[in-house]
Parts: sequence; C-alpha cells; structure tokens
Amino acid sequence: MRLAELAVRFGCELRGDPEADVDRVATLQDAAAGSLAFLANPRYRRHLAATRATAVILDASLADECRVAALVHPNPYATYARIAALLHPPPAFAGGVHAAAVVEPGARVDPSAWVGAGCFVAGGSRIAARVFLGPGCVVLAGASVGDDTRLVAKVVLCHDVRIGARCLLHPGSVIGADGFGQAPDAGRYVKVPQLGAVVIGDDVEIGANTNVDRGTIGDTVIEEGVRIDNQVQIGHNVRVGAHTVIAGCAGISGSTSVGRRCVIAGMVGIAGHLTICDDVVVTGRTMVSSSIHQPGMYSGTLHAQETRRFRRNAARFQKLDELAKRVRRLERGDGEGNDDDG
Repeated sequence: MRLAELAVRFGCELRGDPEADVDRVATLQDAAAGSLAFLANPRYRRHLAATRATAVILDASLADECRVAALVHPNPYATYARIAALLHPPPAFAGGVHAAAVVEPGARVDPSAWVGAGCFVAGGSRIAARVFLGPGCVVLAGASVGDDTRLVAKVVLCHDVRIGARCLLHPGSVIGADGFGQAPDAGRYVKVPQLGAVVIGDDVEIGANTNVDRGTIGDTVIEEGVRIDNQVQIGHNVRVGAHTVIAGCAGISGSTSVGRRCVIAGMVGIAGHLTICDDVVVTGRTMVSSSIHQPGMYSGTLHAQETRRFRRNAARFQKLDELAKRVRRLERGDGEGNDDDG
C-alpha cells in the first residue's frame, strides 16, 4: 500500500514521499526497501538512524531523527499493530467441509465456514458465517461460534459453550470443561455437577493450552475484547471484564470477578470468591488472596511457610513501614514524635 493511503486510513501525519509503497513489516534493524518499521520503545532508538526501512511509524518527538519517511502518530505501537494486520492478513479460505471431517445431522454450518480435517461438529451446534475450524477441532452439542471467529487447531468447545464474533482461539485451548467442584464427605469427595456453560464475548483472544471451565450453575463469562495468554486457568463461574489482559500461567479460582481494563501479569494466582475492581494491575507472581476495591497497581509474593506463621507475618507486614519509621526515630533519639521523612 502507498504511504498516503496508510496515513489517511490510520490517522497519521506523513513526512516523506506519499507514493512510496510498503508490502510488509520488519524491525528497524532488519528492514529493507518495501518494509515498514516502528519505534515505540526508546531503547531501540539507536537503530533509527541506520534503518533501511521505507518508512517508520513513530511519535512526533522522534520524527526529526528519522532519515526515511515517517508515519507520525501518538500511539505508534497500536498503529503498527493495525497496519501489520492489514499487510499480513490470515490466509484466505473457501467455505466447505473437509472430507476427513465429521459433521453430524442437525449441526448448522454456514456455507461460508470452513470445517477442517479431523474436526467433529456435533448435532445441535451452530457454526456462523466465515468461521474457520482448523484441523482437529471439536464442537460439541449446543455450542455456537460467532461470525469470523477462528479456531486455529485442536480447540475443544464443550457442550453449550457460546463464542462471540471475531474471536481467535489458539491450539489446544479447551472451553467449557467441568469446573473443579468437589464436595467433601467423610474423608472422600462427591463430584458437584457442573451445569452452567461458558459465554465468550466478541473480539476475544484465548491462548494455546488455556482452559476456561464451565460454571457450576450459572455461566463463566469472558466479556468482549479480553486477551488471554497461553496456559492460563480460568475457574468455574469466573467473570472477566471487558478489555482485560491476562498473561501466561496465571490462574483465577472459581467465582471470582475481575473488572474491566485490568492487567493480570504472568504467574499471578487469584483465590476464589473475590472481587477485583476495574483498572487494576497485578504484577507478576503476585498472589491475590483478598478482594481489591481501589484501582491501582498491586504486587506481593512470599515463599511458602507454615500457614499460621505466614498469616502472622502477613499481618505484621502491613505495619512494616510504620515500624521502620519508629526505628529511625529511635535511632535519631527523636522519641515518639512525628516522622516527616517518609
């Protein structure tokens, strides 16, 4: 595409030849003629002067340092993502059913959808327009998949799961397996029937080998625009608010509600029956064991220890700052007066 077209379409200021063409994206270091690069992280600024890209997406503060054409935008990373999706779309496909797929009678498959080799689509399920089911996918009875959604390969949708439009589910993800409901009874366990389903909104991405369990009675709900990384566990009856992102190896226990626009970093563990409000950031390896009611950034991880000792130490940890101030006052000989040095 011509740079002039990209500038108009994505709201950029163009500095350079409007007739120049780009047909791919590349890093600043590896770009060649015909490539479009971007600069969002200042640590890569050193590569700008030597890049051989046809054009670079960057913000106005760096535009004067760019020796090639520039597409200037206040959010260069998001702009790059949109242009990269335009220049590198998923492979096109025609509708149909592979000879090695099984579609049971009673399944409703739109003629524009593709059902790949080794897929199984149960009766009573619904596959909407332009859906792509890659090899080995399973869609069980009563499940539905919305328009333009893509299941890459070996994705399992259990019964009655509902997937919205324009979703992307990566290989090995399992949506709607039973939640971990076990009722203790005299030293043994009785399985609690998992009678709910999973409802996933539009424009959701779910990573490889991620599990979203069905609800015990009500549904597990993933709202629109959520992004979930690989190897994440979402327990039964969890609700994840719109446009929240969850990084790899995080786990959210049952019946917890996570708000909108939250960031859950890698290896975070969130206990069950909690409420996390909107606009919360939880940093990597943090264990969340109580509800969070104020937006902000939260961190904390301690090594395993005997539970009673851990609870005593955790309570004392809340007073650590006050204790440190008292120690400083005593060391200065200030007595118990006010401390102003924070």
